[in-house]
Amino acid sequence: MSMTEEESRELKNSIFAAQQAAQGGLPMVQGMAVQNTAQAAKQAIGFDLPVAEVPLPSRGLVYPDGPLHMVETVEIRPMTAREEDILMNRTLVRKGTVVTELIKSCIINKNIDVNSMISGDRNALMVAVRITGYGADYAPKVTCPACEVQQDWSLNLENLPVKDLDLSKLKQVGPGQNAFEFLLPLSKKTVVFKFLTGREEERMLQDIEARRKKGIVQENLVTTKLMNSIASIEGNSERGFINQFCQYMPARDSLALRKVMDEAEPGIDMSSDFTCTSCGHQEVIAVPLGASFFWPNAR
Repeated sequence: MSMTEEESRELKNSIFAAQQAAQGGLPMVQGMAVQNTAQAAKQAIGFDLPVAEVPLPSRGLVYPDGPLHMVETVEIRPMTAREEDILMNRTLVRKGTVVTELIKSCIINKNIDVNSMISGDRNALMVAVRITGYGADYAPKVTCPACEVQQDWSLNLENLPVKDLDLSKLKQVGPGQNAFEFLLPLSKKTVVFKFLTGREEERMLQDIEARRKKGIVQENLVTTKLMNSIASIEGNSERGFINQFCQYMPARDSLALRKVMDEAEPGIDMSSDFTCTSCGHQEVIAVPLGASFFWPNAR
């Protein structure tokens, strides 16, 4: 008798769990050994999947009272065939929310609002989910910036540097707040900025795409990120005022603010050293997040 699609999926899950148990648990995550805990993700078919504790780069220091407040690690379970279904969902791919739904599915504490997490923490979970599902080896195709020859690039996701939040280099407005003061060097205005959350980044990208569809093709990435990152200027949080200020902000102030935000933002450094096998050119390039990131056999 042939199996239904659901029975086939459950069989793949059970095989995956058995393989992980036989291998002594899960691989390394972000350079740290995964810790198996007494709690496990109980599957409908009666199998327990091991749980991974993923360190948050923010260490929970930017979240107010709630499930993420002062929390340094978040538990996830490994990917199963159910998560492969999420990756294949064309609606989620088209909306740009497939990674959010993937993290939601794998995270153990369902009280955590994945969209409210800052991008650095979300990226840490995204990489951890990929490692627990398919391992740390990643071999995307890249094009050399110098000779433009396309080639395979092999890297280990465990080796991507993790940058924790260092409050000694920032002036946090208050404990558990995603808000930091900075004095602009030229205009001497005090701004309060924040690290963008997943929800805010998705909205920003959707706005850019909407303008593109209307034929507005100019790139305003610098001012767009500043507009979304700044919460107030000299105590004024009115969005129209902030947007206008960002458009006319002196370049020296803009550069200084963007530098402190980039250097302070916690997360995973999604870049790595690249050496071209064709011309020998060396450069640090961004890790491409193509289909093979979650589908290792995709080409």
